Amino acid sequence: MRILFIGDIVGKPGRKAAARLVPFLNREKGPFDFVIANCENAAGGKGMTEKIMEELFGMGIDALTSGNHIWDKKEFIPVLEGEPRIVRPANYPPGTPGQGHCVVEKKGKKLLIVNLQGRVFMPPIDCPFRKAKEVLAEAGSPIPVIIDFHAEATSEKKTLGLYLDGKISALLGTHTHVQTADEEILPGGTAYITDVGMTGPHLSAIGMEFDSVLERFLTGLPARFEVAADGIRLNAVIVEIEEETCLATDIQRVILPLE
Repeated sequence: MRILFIGDIVGKPGRKAAARLVPFLNREKGPFDFVIANCENAAGGKGMTEKIMEELFGMGIDALTSGNHIWDKKEFIPVLEGEPRIVRPANYPPGTPGQGHCVVEKKGKKLLIVNLQGRVFMPPIDCPFRKAKEVLAEAGSPIPVIIDFHAEATSEKKTLGLYLDGKISALLGTHTHVQTADEEILPGGTAYITDVGMTGPHLSAIGMEFDSVLERFLTGLPARFEVAADGIRLNAVIVEIEEETCLATDIQRVILPLE
């Protein structure tokens, strides 16, 4: 099984990059059995809309993961209840709208996609370690499993990766918007990377216009952030999974400029 996982899509520039480069990657590096993307910053840099969700699905993306910003557009929250192909972090408390995991199926192949959110330097929610074990126990029969761990701290991401090593196909970090160079297959056969990176304008402060971010650092006062426009590129990983064992055999980073 061959999977393309796209790092946090940021605003219109990120969507533009995905629209052009996903078909290119499918031709040059694929075909992929499944294409997944993190979408929590796809609408103006924070949150999602139903229209943009449909736009992303129209690009050939099979499922969408998210994170703490999935709640930023209040009108989108009801959509989480009705669309099984988009997931929010599973370790939000019971009763939170939406679902934390989903199974996608295509051409006879199935993949379990789980979204989790970290707690270090993040809002206090339920334990991602315990929630991961709960979801895997519910899954029952062996199935390839991809976890998007939306977290700030490298230590928390690596610890969860080692905790689940051999029990899932891949643990892929998101949230920091900076691709890390530590992709590896852990000893038990789980593919790991601390952060997949960002699909959007890289000549920026993690996707936002430099000047507005600088103003906040210089003065400490609130500033309105706008999505930047330059240095657009796609960050992703390609994961190869042995279907018989549901474990990974390879993980490759992708850094692809729009132009």
